[in-house]
Amino acid sequence: MPDIMANTNNGNYPIFIQSGKLDRLGEIAASCVKGRKAFVVTDSNVAPLYLVRAVDALKKEGFSTPSCTVPAGESSKSRDILFMLFEQFNAAGVSRADVIVALGGGVIGDLTGFAAASYMRGCPFIQVPTTLLAQVDSSIGGKTGIDLPFGKNLVGAFYQPRAVLIDPSVLSTLTRSVTAEGMAEVIKYGCIRDRLLFESIEKGMSDLEWMIERCVRIKTTVVQNDEYDTGERMLLNFGHTIGHAIEKVSGYSGISHGEAVAIGMVYAAKTGESFGHTEKGTAERIRKLLKKWQLPVQTHIPVEEIFDAMMSDKKRLTGKFFFVFLSRIGEASAIPTEKDSLFERMKGVWDDE
Repeated sequence: MPDIMANTNNGNYPIFIQSGKLDRLGEIAASCVKGRKAFVVTDSNVAPLYLVRAVDALKKEGFSTPSCTVPAGESSKSRDILFMLFEQFNAAGVSRADVIVALGGGVIGDLTGFAAASYMRGCPFIQVPTTLLAQVDSSIGGKTGIDLPFGKNLVGAFYQPRAVLIDPSVLSTLTRSVTAEGMAEVIKYGCIRDRLLFESIEKGMSDLEWMIERCVRIKTTVVQNDEYDTGERMLLNFGHTIGHAIEKVSGYSGISHGEAVAIGMVYAAKTGESFGHTEKGTAERIRKLLKKWQLPVQTHIPVEEIFDAMMSDKKRLTGKFFFVFLSRIGEASAIPTEKDSLFERMKGVWDDE
């Protein structure tokens, strides 16, 4: 039985969380599709570690296993790489009876998911996330896409996988810095919905499977309630509005997504305290916990540049700018905020580190 079942308007799918589960990939794929072709997309970091293992698991169930390895990093979420995948799918004879497997972190999941959503108007795909960040966040919920020069994830689709296979044992090959990036997302879940999770991390709890399951259950519940990101799902953007702006201004280089989100959470909490939306001392608790994981908590990019990048992002509804504030640790809300007022409050807390 799957650990968690995600129920969405576009289909239900199992989310498996178990160490060693990668070796059962073939069985899971066979339960999802009638075809016996599994096209595996991975990147240059993951391929040497897990591609052979994934392919072997698929072959045991009679799948043929063409694959494609793209360069590791955010730059692969591009139009050129996307169309290269289409060419590879065509050359391999991929059909809608077959399955596409995303084996990697968030970049691979986003890119492969969008390719699967687009090719032949939609092919089945399975998410096999290999980073903590992808396991607790980006592999779940059906958001797929690529970046454009003027913004991150601006072209994409809501497209749900047939299954998500989370094997915590693969995280053992991650560096501490990459693990820390994932912990930024885990801490985010504690901030918005799970005070116990946040406090457990503060106390040094290290049960990775427990943390992953709590995060996955939160995200699954939120996505089920708001599949298309028009309401409750916006809470998952805590720290991301500023974080994405930092990434954009930085040219998507020199700072990782998790690091940018860490910085974004601190400034979002400070801004919330300035407005009176957030309990005093919340930002300091978040800052201390992030620093324990050696994550950055401030940026020297001018607030004006960050704010301009935020205003060109896509988290607006009916002309209003929705910004996610915490009430306290474990409680969050998306509040429509006047642009000028938000800028003045951000400016007031920007340089007080």
